[in-house]
Amino acid sequence: MQTHIDWKEKLNRIIYGIDTRLGRAFDIALIFSILISCFLIIIDSVASIHAILGNAISLLQDFFLVIFAIEYGLRLIVTPKKRDYLFSFYGIVDFIAIAPIYLSFFVSFGGFFPIVRILRLFRLFSVFKMGRYIDESGALLKALRASKTKISVFLFTLLFIIIIVGSLMYVIEGPEHGFVSIPESMYWAVVTISTVGYGDISPQTELGKFLASALMLVGYGIIAVPTGIITSELSNVSKKTAPSPLHNCPSCGNSHHASGSQYCNQCGEKL
Repeated sequence: MQTHIDWKEKLNRIIYGIDTRLGRAFDIALIFSILISCFLIIIDSVASIHAILGNAISLLQDFFLVIFAIEYGLRLIVTPKKRDYLFSFYGIVDFIAIAPIYLSFFVSFGGFFPIVRILRLFRLFSVFKMGRYIDESGALLKALRASKTKISVFLFTLLFIIIIVGSLMYVIEGPEHGFVSIPESMYWAVVTISTVGYGDISPQTELGKFLASALMLVGYGIIAVPTGIITSELSNVSKKTAPSPLHNCPSCGNSHHASGSQYCNQCGEKL
């Protein structure tokens, strides 16, 4: 029984940790498998490529589908709280990625599920958030949470400007110049203030052109507002966050570990 437990613990360390060489190798293999699988789905949507390599691409997609199914099963085996994993965000994404294996016995979904498997790209965030990236991702989330009130006020102000300018353009230009309704005019205001400028609707009167020019200038200034807010909060979070002390491995004495590491990246001993 003890051997079984040790085997599950080692497998858990490989799948969920990057502190060991096997853990890093597993994550790298997972990353490449996801990227290659998504690349195959993307190029298979090109008619000329599908006509020539469709069968080969389909076989490769089935191969990666089996790989992902095995990975999903291993995660279920080593996860102590299986229900938490099954209903977690990444658990649901992992299941959707392999759902064609089970559902294909009952119903055909054509090209729908291969497209859905692109959702597995979200698993890259699960891989990248660990190890030396965990502090950076945590700081970013703290900055976003701290700036949510300011961002909300900014978005409300932006919405207010869009409604006012859209209403004015509807009155000034009117349906004869493409501004057939206030929602349509608001759409033009969004495109203009974001400096995208599709050009499908444009003002024709002098007053309309003047208002459009003013909105464009406001748009250039508005673009920098959310960036400044988040940058300021990131700076505050960085000042408040003290660096974590390095842990010496009790087995080999190695002290070069990423912040938050649980296992030695040289010998695999628990820190």
